[in-house]
Amino acid sequence: MNDSIKRRGVCLIISAPSGAGKSTIANALRASESRLMHSVSVTTRLPRPGEKEGVHYHFRDRKAYDEMIAQGDLLEWAEVFGHGYGTPRRPVEEALADGYDMVFDIDWQGHRLMRAALPDDVVSIFILPPSIEELERRLRGRQSDSNETIENRMRAAQNELSHWAEFDHNIVNDDLDHAIRQTKAVLRAARLRTARQVGLNAFTKRFFPS
Repeated sequence: MNDSIKRRGVCLIISAPSGAGKSTIANALRASESRLMHSVSVTTRLPRPGEKEGVHYHFRDRKAYDEMIAQGDLLEWAEVFGHGYGTPRRPVEEALADGYDMVFDIDWQGHRLMRAALPDDVVSIFILPPSIEELERRLRGRQSDSNETIENRMRAAQNELSHWAEFDHNIVNDDLDHAIRQTKAVLRAARLRTARQVGLNAFTKRFFPS
């Protein structure tokens, strides 16, 4: 891709059931792709030791959080263990307009909300495990999780897996390095879409001198 051609950034969403590898893949992209920006989420929970406002989260009380939802200031939001979490709209839209890409590892509900809010900017990937047995094996490999926690995660995984067809792309994570390469290929293809390269009109004028 010619870096001199102005383009609009990509909002890359990666979803998967717990244990399928979405966070690992998303973090690999963030570490290797120079034009990927990090989105700082809003949360209603209190800061933990060492967490800083605007760095780890934007900490807001419930009233301010609900007002952000009502005013359309969040692209997606969810309740997790009694606390609200959401993605602020303005930083994402500013980054996309400046040609920076953003990657989100969120669930299918967040994907629906993001696609509704930014229909022309979202490119989505669903990460599938090679089998349900392998998914359970990976979850049981986490030493800190109890049997009850694993059983709950497996039930949640069945629900997550039922939404695979809502995504633009599906990748089976039977080999992590290969899955990362496939994800990068999706991102690169999305960057090259004609509609996303907003500077193409000016660039191609040089081929047709008046």
